[in-house]
Amino acid sequence: MEAFLFITVVLLIVSSAVQSCPPSERAALLAFKSALHEPYLGIFNSWTGTDCCHNWYGISCDPQSGRVADITLRGESEDKIFQKAHRTGYMTGYISPAICKLTRLQSITIADWKGISGEIPSCITRLPFMRIIDLVGNRISGVIPADIGRLHRLTVLNVADNAISGQIPTSLTNLSTLMHLDLRSNRISGPLPQSFDKLQMLSRALLSRNQISGLIPSSISKILPACRSGSLIESTLGAHTRLSG
Repeated sequence: MEAFLFITVVLLIVSSAVQSCPPSERAALLAFKSALHEPYLGIFNSWTGTDCCHNWYGISCDPQSGRVADITLRGESEDKIFQKAHRTGYMTGYISPAICKLTRLQSITIADWKGISGEIPSCITRLPFMRIIDLVGNRISGVIPADIGRLHRLTVLNVADNAISGQIPTSLTNLSTLMHLDLRSNRISGPLPQSFDKLQMLSRALLSRNQISGLIPSSISKILPACRSGSLIESTLGAHTRLSG
């Protein structure tokens, strides 16, 4: 009986240790938080204590490893914290490179906060488990990281409604699992990468209200067969791009 109780206690201790947030990841999240200012809703008020895997608003951890897996912070939501405040969110600041210390991160959603600026941290391309990057509806500037194509698990890239400039990186066409690409309403310019046909899983490519120009790569017809010739501009790329077939 005593041996059984001892084993049970040990298993509980081990289980608790596995499910708890590592101190290094807690520190990374607090550094991420320190670069942001949210004055109205108090969404960061719950970010206290030593275990960021439990009851930290917007943070989810892998139940097996106890590592931070998802950051989900939306400025427009039906969550009770918004209903109580009777308003949408507003946040300023920037996305700290500290998030790159969350090496098991699978998704980052920091959407519709209207005031977040700065650039997308280039180190985000070194997070090999990343599946979703959703930064829509902010004031993020700079360029899409040149090495974005390193994220071989990425299925969603949404940076619409920001102030991103530069060209679409050629490496983006290495994202063989990408299904949803939304770059609308930015300042992106230049041509589309020629090897778009490599994006075999792509089902949506929304690129309107940019300064994209040049020829439509013929390879696009291989992955979007329903959108051809001039109709491609209106139905998929948007009527405000300056592309020709």
